[in-house]
Amino acid sequence: MEEMIEYMLRFGNLNKQQIDLVVSKAQPRELKKEDYFSEAGKVPKEVGFVVEGVIRGCYYNNKGDEITRCFISENSLVCDYVNLEANTSSSEYLQAITDCNLIVFSKKDWEELSHIIVGWDNIKNKMVQLCMYQKSRKGPVISQDATTRYLEFMENYPSLINRIPLAYIASYLGVTQQSLSRIRKNIR
Repeated sequence: MEEMIEYMLRFGNLNKQQIDLVVSKAQPRELKKEDYFSEAGKVPKEVGFVVEGVIRGCYYNNKGDEITRCFISENSLVCDYVNLEANTSSSEYLQAITDCNLIVFSKKDWEELSHIIVGWDNIKNKMVQLCMYQKSRKGPVISQDATTRYLEFMENYPSLINRIPLAYIASYLGVTQQSLSRIRKNIR
């Protein structure tokens, strides 16, 4: 819980009473590896904060290939916020790729905080903007060669390299696992 409070306080001020209210609305949740936080075809109902573990955002393209779009690790919000707000079905999956510990808010409780805490909307909006930015900017630039994309991945996610299956890294980079293995071999 402390990690989440520290994270929130980066975006604005909350007094002890307000922090206690936020904590009272939060529920701890464990996701086992390969469990889904939210699924395509379903309306997202929660906002989460990753305390421990890694979640990936993925979807299926028109050929049926699974594409990894982003990785969400510790001290980050996890949510399909656009569809949560619009109350519409998601087109992507948010799936645990390691065992995860989360702090979760129901949509109702998340929204209720806006009605009770003065300034919550400002804090919430900044957190959501960062969440959406992280999800959108994480895709590699396909015009770069695969080695450059992998080197950038290693630079941007040094703590994830040994925690994520190679198949997901390859999917994220837009290469086959065999190509990724060759790239990794040539870098060493």
